[in-house]
Amino acid sequence: MGKIKFKHLGHASLLIEWSGQNIFVDPYSEVCNFSQQPKADLILVTHHHFDHLDPKALKEIVQESTLYIASVIAAKELPGATPLAQGESTTYKGIEIEAKFAYNIVQKNEEGNPFHPKGEGNGYLLNFGGFKLYIAGDTELIPEMEQLGEIDLAFIPKNLPYTMSDDMFVEAVELIRPKQLFAYHYFEIDPQKLREKMPKGVELLNR
Repeated sequence: MGKIKFKHLGHASLLIEWSGQNIFVDPYSEVCNFSQQPKADLILVTHHHFDHLDPKALKEIVQESTLYIASVIAAKELPGATPLAQGESTTYKGIEIEAKFAYNIVQKNEEGNPFHPKGEGNGYLLNFGGFKLYIAGDTELIPEMEQLGEIDLAFIPKNLPYTMSDDMFVEAVELIRPKQLFAYHYFEIDPQKLREKMPKGVELLNR
């Protein structure tokens, strides 16, 4: 399906450039000046938290033809959005897009509730004609990751208390075994130290 270019814009914000299409994931204005980014053809929103569903960032990249795919809750705030619950899928110009689970089991807020309850937020599995890209969303290591199948490139979060510790991150990588990996949604990162913990056959792309 042609070349695919990826840009990490900061935090959980990604830009996927493919076949003349600009596909954004969770644009967040605190980490990137979106007025300097291209207009969006498609925007994927994993969940409704302010650092993933940011009207200020969206205002800069949305055009009349922009389409949204979002979690069920987030879709309610995005006019015309296609809502996807976990396990549901849709297609965009030949790309198969499936919503996956993304949630906390261990990490909870002061009230004792998970920061990301099961069923609220999405990860996304994008299939570009056999090239499979996994965007994990805000999640810990969860049992559903075992059913992902072969992954070519994975974006996996690494920060506490909202997603994974370094050790849990490594466990998730060992379970998923993507061919290539990019750690995102982090507060701090030491790529060389993290690279030393990677399972054989997994290439960490962070510099």
